Amino acid sequence: MTKKHQNDTINWGTIWKLKNLIQIVAGCSLAVFAMKGFMIPNQFMDGGVTGVSLLLHEVYGFNISMLILIFNLPFIYLGFRRIGKTFAVQTTLAVILLALGLFFIDIEPVTKDKLLIAIFGGALIGTGVGMVIRCGGVIDGAEVIAVFTKRRTGFSNSEIILLFNTFIFAGAAFHLGLESAMYSLITYFAATRATDYVVDGIEQYTSINIISAQHDKVKDFLVNELGKGITVYKGERGYLPGSFDVKSDCEIIVTIVTRLEINQIQDSIMEIDSKAFIYIQSINEASGGILKEKGHAK
Repeated sequence: MTKKHQNDTINWGTIWKLKNLIQIVAGCSLAVFAMKGFMIPNQFMDGGVTGVSLLLHEVYGFNISMLILIFNLPFIYLGFRRIGKTFAVQTTLAVILLALGLFFIDIEPVTKDKLLIAIFGGALIGTGVGMVIRCGGVIDGAEVIAVFTKRRTGFSNSEIILLFNTFIFAGAAFHLGLESAMYSLITYFAATRATDYVVDGIEQYTSINIISAQHDKVKDFLVNELGKGITVYKGERGYLPGSFDVKSDCEIIVTIVTRLEINQIQDSIMEIDSKAFIYIQSINEASGGILKEKGHAK
């Protein structure tokens, strides 16, 4: 990532967009409901920073709100360094809302049925996480640590997150019992599936394809401002119903980004060209080029 991108200005228009604020508040609310109404009263864990916080809360009685805030701080900083200021501000807002909700809101346990707790608790917290991700932030630092660590370890993002969570569930099995750990795995699986569903199947890396009349400005933005590598295909646009013979040459700009960057990039491209055509493709893994050298989008 270029030095210019590391010091980019905060996009307050994206942060204060009503749609984004509503989604962040709703996502944090669902996460609070899942944790207070299902998981905490029944000693169920999740993965990531949330899982570490829940485990320490159950074993040592530490305040869950303070743990959420403290453990996410270093990952917010890493997000600022690796992704940008807008992401860091949105993540900070989401984490503070989650911590405040956990501190001030009391919810009676919804059910004592362990299978229902695992499935619905996981689905609710996963939906909440997914809603925040769609706005360009996160409420769990594990999303950031995978992006940051891959360059240094050589492991894929999924492998890093799996290793991170293995220690959490091993700790849950040791301190809370094997049964609780096994149900927590169901919770984590349900949360992961719900998150993937909410963000429309977007994986760790995503291909963004852009066709714009302002292609030179779009290329300048992606390369010189965001520090991305791009590939440009020469194509033709037109061939519309009723005017099939009308066509023109165009450039198809392709870049690979992490799913945490999609919202910010889409908003910025639409500011450059409100009529730009953008389509997104999911990628399970990506390597080489700038990805290999810098650990972020190509």
